[in-house]
Amino acid sequence: MAKENEPNVAELKMDEESKRLFNVRKVQKSKKPDFRRADSHRVLRVPPSWRKPKGKNSKLRKNIKAKGSLVKVGYGSPEVVKGLHPSGYTEVLVKNPKDVENVIDASTEAIRIGRTVGAKKRSMIEEKASELGIKVLNPTRGED
Repeated sequence: MAKENEPNVAELKMDEESKRLFNVRKVQKSKKPDFRRADSHRVLRVPPSWRKPKGKNSKLRKNIKAKGSLVKVGYGSPEVVKGLHPSGYTEVLVKNPKDVENVIDASTEAIRIGRTVGAKKRSMIEEKASELGIKVLNPTRGED
């Protein structure tokens, strides 16, 4: 549940072209296959994280359809929206209250609080961000 006085995530001012490109990225990502390392499902010591197949007889390198998909340029997002948060903001990772000052432009950048930050420091970060007018992408949930 979002707080009443908190600004909406889609509050960022975007032109129509950027909105269209975000939708294009959303559609592309939904159609993108899971790229898995060759034979990672058969051999326990081989992790599923992607590595390019380089073997002479590799079925995946030879693009045999049943063996999975290769990573290719065509699966990428449009360059304008690449790496942006779905709300349109650029993310800045914050782990302590001093890091909040690293935000240069509050109208285009928002902070994400690191996952290892405790409740006490998290509340200090959120307080500092609110007084500087910076959006927090993962705020603490309020008590309902």
